This record gives sequence, C-alpha cells and structure tokens, in this order.
Amino acid sequence: MNNDYTGIHHAAFATRDITRTVHFWRDLLGLRLVYSYGRPGYRQYFFQISGSNRISFFEWPEVEGIPYRRHGEPVKGPLVFDHIAIGVVDVKRLWEIMARLDAAGFPVSDMVDHGAFLSIYSYDPNGIPIEFSCDAEGTNLWDDPVIRDQSAPAWDLGIPEPRPGLWPKADPIAEEDRVIVPGEGKEYFPRSWPVGPDQQQDD
Repeated sequence: MNNDYTGIHHAAFATRDITRTVHFWRDLLGLRLVYSYGRPGYRQYFFQISGSNRISFFEWPEVEGIPYRRHGEPVKGPLVFDHIAIGVVDVKRLWEIMARLDAAGFPVSDMVDHGAFLSIYSYDPNGIPIEFSCDAEGTNLWDDPVIRDQSAPAWDLGIPEPRPGLWPKADPIAEEDRVIVPGEGKEYFPRSWPVGPDQQQDD
C-alpha cells in the first residue's frame, strides 16, 4: 500500500470573474473557501473539497471561459484536461446537488450508473466540466481494483501495483542542493517550513 500520497492537494484553474466563481463553488455547492491571497493583477482562491483535497482558481481578467462540451467526448488537437470529478458521500447528496444546479440554471445530466459509482455531470461558470460521483455501496476499488480494459496487455497495463525497474533509480537530492525559495502566500506563513542554516530568515 502506497502511503506517499494524500489525495489531490489541489487542481488549479483560471477564471476572469473570481466573485462569480466564489459564489458558485462556495455558496451554491457548499465548498469552504479556505485560503486566498492576491494583489492587483494576481489573485488565487482555494476551496476545500474534503480533508486536504482542494480546487483553486487564478483570476486572470483576460482569460476566456471554455464552451460546453460533453465530458469524455473525444476531441481533435491539443488537450490535457477533460473534467474534474468530485466525490460525494452518497446518492442522496447527488440528487440534492442535481436539484441545486438545476434551480440555479446550470445544465445538469441525468444520473449515470458506471457500475462502481454513480455520477451527474455539469459545468461551473467558467465552462469547466464537473462530475459529481458517489461510490456504489459495497465497492472499494482501493482494496479490490477492477481492471477490465480488453485492449490492454495484461502483463503491463493490467497490473494494479507499481512495476519496479521501468525507470532509472533516483539518487537522493544532496543536502546542499535542497533549496526552498519563497512563493506567493509565503508572507502569511513566515515559519511554515524548517530551513537550513544558510536559509535562515530575519525575524
């Protein structure tokens, strides 16, 4: 079992209207606004999905929203993002979110049964495709993975656990090369990371 990872720390998107985006994610969907910082021309807001899982938005005044397209629909040309899926506790909660989106005038799909989970599909004010999903009762893909890609070689893509030896072995980063530089928001947490003797900061 891999304990290195804690979930999606945050997925970052862009909006030209942070106010409307806050009203959607916080006030309509109920996600807590847990962190924000900014200055003229640069703002970033973080919403907590659960635990340490968050979604964030940069406000870029000249960015344009994306047109609606069906989640998972193949496209031609460059593309790295299709949709973000947010887990919810149960099917009752899915129906509540569907009703809330519909009442607010956002398009929302029928409930879709994917076997291991149920989903509804919608969009945020920026056109970001969103899926809301709850696991089917009794399903635990962490303990019992279901690998059913009939076009994949079973000896490679059909193995749930990491395969060792496919990549070069990594050497540890030398102590003298372990440099931490300040980034946006650091000023609000002046002692958030231990630093080496050559990186001490003034009080």
